[in-house]
Amino acid sequence: MGLAVHSESVLINDGGLATELEARGNDLSDPLWSARLLMDAPQEIVAVHVAYFRAGATIATTASYQASFEGFAARGIGHDEAIRLLRRSVELANAARDEIGAGGHADGLSVAASVGPYGAALADGSEYRGRYGLSVAALAQWHRPRLEVLAEAGADVLALETVPDIDEAEALVNLVRSVGVPAWLSYTINGTPDGPRTRAGQPLAEAFAVAAGVPEIVAVGVNCCAPDDVLAAIRIAKIGKPVIVYPNSGERWDGLRRAWVGPRRFSTELALQWMAAGARIVGGCCRVRPADIAELTTVLASR
Repeated sequence: MGLAVHSESVLINDGGLATELEARGNDLSDPLWSARLLMDAPQEIVAVHVAYFRAGATIATTASYQASFEGFAARGIGHDEAIRLLRRSVELANAARDEIGAGGHADGLSVAASVGPYGAALADGSEYRGRYGLSVAALAQWHRPRLEVLAEAGADVLALETVPDIDEAEALVNLVRSVGVPAWLSYTINGTPDGPRTRAGQPLAEAFAVAAGVPEIVAVGVNCCAPDDVLAAIRIAKIGKPVIVYPNSGERWDGLRRAWVGPRRFSTELALQWMAAGARIVGGCCRVRPADIAELTTVLASR
């Protein structure tokens, strides 16, 4: 179990799982979001993982981001069945890797079990604000059962992703340390005139310092943010660990119009700048699709 990151190479993360599921006609207008398909259409999740692997991604991120015991309970799903569904998220990504492996191309492919923030389970956008009013201890108590299930499910690494503030990062890092499994820590950020900050407004240098000296945290970085904010974040993220970046496309969700608006900013040219600045794991989040990953893979191969 682990994620091998070498200073002279770059790993390609996948793109937006939910984006591609919706593009395939799946309705994700549900508090469970993509995790609903763990129950209703697991084969669709496998198909999207396979699509990203075929596009050149070397990491598949599981459909567990918005999965939680509380969210499943609200749908009448009991504790034991919720455990089974969390494990299934990893099994589906492994199944996709096996499908690629049937053609002899599975070497170097990894599975990252997504551990989304507390705010994601609330399904009200809280993960983009943070500051839930919970202590570090309370956040750790909430995260522990799900994190322990995912840690034992057979993924190569845990993806502590879209973390909006330092309190939640401290809770997650302490849990990872206690269970002794490798993980990456990735914040969602805002650009400000003074440089990028967590969504809760904290300096990013303080946020990354949470992971310094913790061997279980194998990479730090940012995700689910604007591509234009990534480069400055990479400079701050250099704390002696590989840097991971996987921003959104640059489009913005308009909740009133229920539509994505604005221009796309994610590009291979920007990704190459991130790599030149020191990023060693690069991919995309919302609205970044297999075609984007394939283009990035092609350009990297040509270099």
